[in-house]
Amino acid sequence: MRFGLAEVYNPSMLPTLRPGDQLLLAYGARVRPGHVVVLRHPFQHDLLIVKRAVERRDEGWWVQGDNGAVTNDSREFGVVPDGLLVARALVRLRSPLGQVSPADAAGAPGVPGLVEAPAPAGSAGRVGSWVGALGRLPSAVRPLSARSRRLRAR
Repeated sequence: MRFGLAEVYNPSMLPTLRPGDQLLLAYGARVRPGHVVVLRHPFQHDLLIVKRAVERRDEGWWVQGDNGAVTNDSREFGVVPDGLLVARALVRLRSPLGQVSPADAAGAPGVPGLVEAPAPAGSAGRVGSWVGALGRLPSAVRPLSARSRRLRAR
């Protein structure tokens, strides 16, 4: 299984994911209802979006954002074919507190299907430190600065 990192930059998954959060992704991982997934937008294939897989249907997956005010999901574009699913999010890496509003700093409640990796003391939000705290990972996982320019999910 291949792993990678993505950065969230849109509020469609609030309160679960905030802009600036990073996600450790597993490409080709099995998806079940409740999992957070990265997929290609059905109408704009060069755009990656982050949504929650709600249910499996004959044609693919019904996906929705956790933020009910944002409808850029299956309520707008319907069921997403399996071929557009890119990866499953395994771990959420919180952005440094200095980059979020005080209202968001309290954090979100537990999230089914997504494990949160807390930042080690003194890490100052460096992704490399967080990845190191998770244990040994394949070499496909690199610090976000090396990959974020190409993989930004909203």
